Amino acid sequence: MKAMILAAGEGTRLRPLTDKVPKPMLELGGRPLIAYLIDLLRSHRVRDIAINLHHKPEVIRAYLGDGSRFGVRVTYSWEDILLGSAGAVKELEGFFDESFFVLYGDVLTDIDLSALAAFHRDQAACLTIALYQAEDPTHCGIVKIDGDCRVRRFREKPRPQEVFSPWANAGVYVAEPDILRLIPAGSFFDFGADLIPILLREGLPVRGYVSLSYFLDIGSLGRYRQAQHDLSAGFVKISGLAAATEAQRSEQLVRR
Repeated sequence: MKAMILAAGEGTRLRPLTDKVPKPMLELGGRPLIAYLIDLLRSHRVRDIAINLHHKPEVIRAYLGDGSRFGVRVTYSWEDILLGSAGAVKELEGFFDESFFVLYGDVLTDIDLSALAAFHRDQAACLTIALYQAEDPTHCGIVKIDGDCRVRRFREKPRPQEVFSPWANAGVYVAEPDILRLIPAGSFFDFGADLIPILLREGLPVRGYVSLSYFLDIGSLGRYRQAQHDLSAGFVKISGLAAATEAQRSEQLVRR
């Protein structure tokens, strides 16, 4: 499988830390966040990785190069104007010729990607969304799933009175190339605000994969400090491989 790391955001809530570097290059434990994402993908045998660039693109290029020293091949996509999470993937439509991962470049996680991909295949989904229980669901996309893990409802960043589910979008997807036809070329388009609602309206098979893995969006200074603490405390399995399989833990959670 191939993967896309979304890395073009400007990280305004993390200024002044992001004045000179993009969010995925912020250091955690002496390494930039993007290095952990690359390691996670490689540990699950993903070798071809696309990365979109906008804010301070030279910093990521200088660190990763062509990816060879990390054991991967990196393809870059420059965005003169930000295209959003789905619009960024659309730009690389020719690159994705089979099921592929999408990872948000500001999310620290140790999810078992192999188990996620197996679930996606077993469910014959067009899009699978990794789900977790967020402390504050008003900052996330909220997902309602049925007993078969089919996504029945989705709302991006609801108000407190609009929260209808404990499950939140973790910022990790498995997608089929066919869904890219629904994304307009060259315009801003987001997975949560735009693409997922279209998939649901058309009755396409969107699945939710409940996970107990570690997820943290480091989109604020407080969350960045939390990520540093959690990493040093050993809360993140940096190999990306959990002791128990994600499939078993997800099944247990859904049954509850």
